[in-house]
Amino acid sequence: MNFLRNTIAVIVGLAIAGLIITLGIRVFPQWVTFEAFAPFEHWQRFLFSMKDNGAFFGFLLFISGLGTTIGGVATAIIVKYAKVAYAILIGFIMLFIAMLDVIIFPYHPTFYKISIFLTFFPFSWIGGKIVEIIYERKKKKNITDKMNQSK
Repeated sequence: MNFLRNTIAVIVGLAIAGLIITLGIRVFPQWVTFEAFAPFEHWQRFLFSMKDNGAFFGFLLFISGLGTTIGGVATAIIVKYAKVAYAILIGFIMLFIAMLDVIIFPYHPTFYKISIFLTFFPFSWIGGKIVEIIYERKKKKNITDKMNQSK
């Protein structure tokens, strides 16, 4: 049962991170150079049109960090044990996808290629730590409440 729960947690975390990144790209209409929403069909042409736009890639790093953090939080909430480890797994999978993107489409600037390593792992770790800290505080509060009730 835990395997199924953990698998669903990872899928949900990846879906949330991917959704946030995709919606983040669509926030600025001047960046979207295609009519229909089909990101995989138009991605190469889109990256080519943005290759000299450092602001876009900086924003993409920011939105990737935000999406990975929220995806890590969602994953950590769903899994029962090893919350931070599963959140970091979200960062690893997102980094793998970003590396595939960089390899397949060569229009990314060098600072982006380097910075993705510094974005996905730390932000997914932060997402897992947020949930872990909240759960630890809740557990300490419950223990303190039980001790006070027994007196």
